[in-house]
Amino acid sequence: MAPKRDYYKVLGVQRGASQDDIKKAYRTLAMKYHPDMNKENPKAAEEKFKEISEAYEVLADDQKRARFDQYGHEGVEGAFRQGGFDWSDFTHFSDISDIFGGSGFGGSIFDQFFGRGERSGPQGGHSLRYDVEVTLEEVAKGVEKEIRVPHSVRCKACKGVGAKEGDYKQCPTCKGSGQVQRGSRRGYASFVTITNCPTCGGRGRQVLKRCQECEGSGLVQTTSTIQVSIPKGAEEGMRLRIRGAGEAGADGGPTGDLYVVIHLADHPVFARDGNDLLVETMISFTQAALGTEIDVQTLDGTAIVTIPTGTQTGQVFRLKGKGLPDLRGRGQGDQFVRVTVVTPSKLSPHQKDLLRQFGQSVGEYEKSASKKGFFRGFRKG
Repeated sequence: MAPKRDYYKVLGVQRGASQDDIKKAYRTLAMKYHPDMNKENPKAAEEKFKEISEAYEVLADDQKRARFDQYGHEGVEGAFRQGGFDWSDFTHFSDISDIFGGSGFGGSIFDQFFGRGERSGPQGGHSLRYDVEVTLEEVAKGVEKEIRVPHSVRCKACKGVGAKEGDYKQCPTCKGSGQVQRGSRRGYASFVTITNCPTCGGRGRQVLKRCQECEGSGLVQTTSTIQVSIPKGAEEGMRLRIRGAGEAGADGGPTGDLYVVIHLADHPVFARDGNDLLVETMISFTQAALGTEIDVQTLDGTAIVTIPTGTQTGQVFRLKGKGLPDLRGRGQGDQFVRVTVVTPSKLSPHQKDLLRQFGQSVGEYEKSASKKGFFRGFRKG
């Protein structure tokens, strides 16, 4: 399989492009590669259309775009179903809905790519989004989260029909098809636009007596408790798809999906860098000079770090395998410990005298004098 192209190059925009520029570029390309406009090679057009849609899905989302900018394609694999872009992953249809619904094109691509559109009969329910926060400790081991999601379900009283005791009739406008057609010409080209029937809203029937439970909609609201499995190594912005946990479909249509978006809570000790963890710790002047062993907090307890003689502020020590597990099973990250040497600020006269003696014994005053001599040849201005 050929390597993926840079998303910015796919859309023909610069890396610093604004969201307006990205959206404009995508809309232009979507019109250009619509298969209805490429009758000679519709398959190639569909592949190109999917490529630009994948690029737009990433670049139109600030979090996905940031991960792509930092890590490339590998940084956004977890945002897509099974690591690869699928049409069900596309969440920005509203940005181009007018291209399909009002440009004179047919609805085939609308339906084929997005599973939605102005069709008669059962309509699929909308997908929902639920944001959940997890800690680094939970990410390290994986966790089950219980969430409560409000959504619509089919009305049991009328079985989703919307009519009391089945009291409805065929729509006189569309004759039960749920669709109406409108023809038009543009130069030598003829177009037929198919839309939902304005009388029945695409249902193909008219309700005579509304169901009192759902007020004729066929749907009622409820709240479901759902168990969500957060995998080890989950990343910021990662989406988990739960099929059939979204809004109920109209007229017996399929239920939408639920997308659980993961966010990492700020940690009081650790910072995350991919699968690695970063931590700051302080040591005394004496510990830095003489060397010592210190206890350092990790996600699963404490670990001993050996501080060698003469350690300086900013030195970094590595604890192998003490980071986070890789989401794709590629091993374990590390923990990096950066030390800061704390200089004592309150000293007794005796302690100051001892430090002066120490400084004289290692020749600090001679070194200081030589540095002053070095700058004598320089003048300000």
